[in-house]
This record gives sequence, structure tokens and C-alpha cells, in this order.
Amino acid sequence: MAAIERIRDRFEQIGTSIAEGWRRLTDAAGHAVTRFTPSHRASDEEARDLDRRNVGWGLLPVEVFDQNAHIEVRLEAPGLEREDFEVEVHGDELRLAGEKRVQSRHQEGEYHVAECAYGRFARLIPLPTPVEADSAKASYRNGVLTVTLKKAGGARRRRIEIDGA
Repeated sequence: MAAIERIRDRFEQIGTSIAEGWRRLTDAAGHAVTRFTPSHRASDEEARDLDRRNVGWGLLPVEVFDQNAHIEVRLEAPGLEREDFEVEVHGDELRLAGEKRVQSRHQEGEYHVAECAYGRFARLIPLPTPVEADSAKASYRNGVLTVTLKKAGGARRRRIEIDGA
């Protein structure tokens, strides 16, 4: 009976470990999971091919970095062109949207692994402080979209010294 209890306890530990790992993953990267919706379809055959290959969900991870006078937002989005993006500031959020198109079509063969997502996507990134939308700059290099936003007048970070009185 003791052996069965040890096995049961071990399975409970494994289950707890898996649940904790999943919770940490979804806490850290849950917002990076983004819905890709089908968009421009040239023909019925092309639409069926895309639907078969499109998983509909993909990762678009973001980093938001406070640089005192600026906020820098970096979005990893390989396989796109500069023209595929739309970048807009909406109040206290940055909207990054675009479309990832199928890169090539194969006339023969079949896919054994198809994990890429295609179609239109959008991410709303909460900004940590008000920004001057008119001064925003964006660049796209090596699969990374970088948006630099100047903080609004009084929103800069400043270290406050504490008096010893």
C-alpha cells in the first residue's frame, strides 16, 4: 500500500509542477498569443490551402522599455515587410496591427508541420505613461518593429532624493 501512496504523491507533485509552469507561462506570455484572421483571398483554392495551413493563433511578443524621456516598444514579427504594419496611438495604448501573408505556394507535396499563423492581426499595448503621439517614430529591421514614443511633458521619470530630517 505504501508504494501506491508514493506513486499517487509523485503524480500529484508532477501535476502541481505542470500547473505552476503553465500558470507562469500564461502570466508571462499570455498577451503575446495573438489571433490572426483570414483576409485577402484570391481564389477558392487558395482560400482552402490557407485555411488548412493557418493555425489562426501566433506569438507576437512585445517589450516595453522606459528610457526616461521616451518609451520604446519592440514587437517581434518576423516574415513581414515595413508596409505590412499599421502603428497608431490611441490614448494610453499603442495599437500595432498588420497582415502576414503566405510567403510561397507549393505545387506538390504536403506539410508535415504547419505552425505559422497568417492573416490580419492587432495588438493593443498599454503604455506606462502619457506620450506625445505626434513625435512617435517607428522602424522595422530584422523582424523587429521598434516604436519610440516621447513622453508627454510632465511624465518623465525622476529620482526623488529623501531628506534625512
